[in-house]
Amino acid sequence: MTLQVEVVSPERVLYSGEADMVIARTVSGGEIAFLTGHAPFVGALAVGKVRVRPSGGSDELIAVHGGFVEVKDDQVSILSDVAELADQIDVNRAREARQRAEEQLRAAGDDEAREEAEAARRRADLRLEVASG
Repeated sequence: MTLQVEVVSPERVLYSGEADMVIARTVSGGEIAFLTGHAPFVGALAVGKVRVRPSGGSDELIAVHGGFVEVKDDQVSILSDVAELADQIDVNRAREARQRAEEQLRAAGDDEAREEAEAARRRADLRLEVASG
């Protein structure tokens, strides 16, 4: 028995298919793995990597910048405002974004500007991590 998995952003469905396991990072609970028979679950996702392990295939890595995960009746639904498949991440653009975030951190004059720059750096780091596998 497998999970039915769907990862959706406002623009499109990034992943739809069967999988043996899904691993995601929640805001309050850290990483959580979903297998068949998992209890119903709804949680907020942190900026993090989602790993979908298809039956007999290689893991699909997805950069998810927040959102929600719902698990019910062996179906895993991930909804995110921004999500990117590993092979669709522009690595040069992510490196440039990280460099801009570092510059903003150095120039940050207040806590709000610093938090914004740190969040931008985390997003860029996530893209680079997911793109590198």
